[in-house]
Amino acid sequence: MIVITNPIAISNEINTIHALFECGLELLHVRKPDFSKEDMELFLSKIKLEYRSQLVLHQQHQLAQDFGINRIHFTENARATLDLESTNSRDDIVKSTSTHTMADFNKLDYCFEYAFLSPIHQSISKPNYKSDLDAEKAIAERTNFKTRLVALGGISAQNIEKTFQFGFDDVALLGNIWNTNQPIQNFKLCQKIARLY
Repeated sequence: MIVITNPIAISNEINTIHALFECGLELLHVRKPDFSKEDMELFLSKIKLEYRSQLVLHQQHQLAQDFGINRIHFTENARATLDLESTNSRDDIVKSTSTHTMADFNKLDYCFEYAFLSPIHQSISKPNYKSDLDAEKAIAERTNFKTRLVALGGISAQNIEKTFQFGFDDVALLGNIWNTNQPIQNFKLCQKIARLY
């Protein structure tokens, strides 16, 4: 299971991140679109060394090597301008990306280990961001089985089982962690259900 950081800094964020890792979080996507290089350096420096290999950088990819991070994520826009030959030359880098249609997911290059497909359900972090995607229909149109398919958008304990039953390989949490007073409890509940799949 994957957790994505809140896009803006929030109180007690680093302590929550450490607690999530202690509970068995596999990967944390660090998505801070408005962070400068210095902001990102400061943020990453606060995360314990033992968890750095489980971080995925969405921005400031150039900092990855300095912080012992070997995972980078590409937005749809970044993927469109990506020089796949140059990024494929580094065998140690694990790449992921974002998609919003199954057609785009099916066309992904083999270099991406996994990709988000979103939004699957009505977003928790963006209340007016509703899904037009018919997840069940989209899954039936899947032809790319080399890239792991990760559901994103509105994932909670109430719908995580249904999401896996659709046929997703994994799920990513955002609003269910950061838009609540019980981030660790919510994570553990989702984790318990996810482990059945």
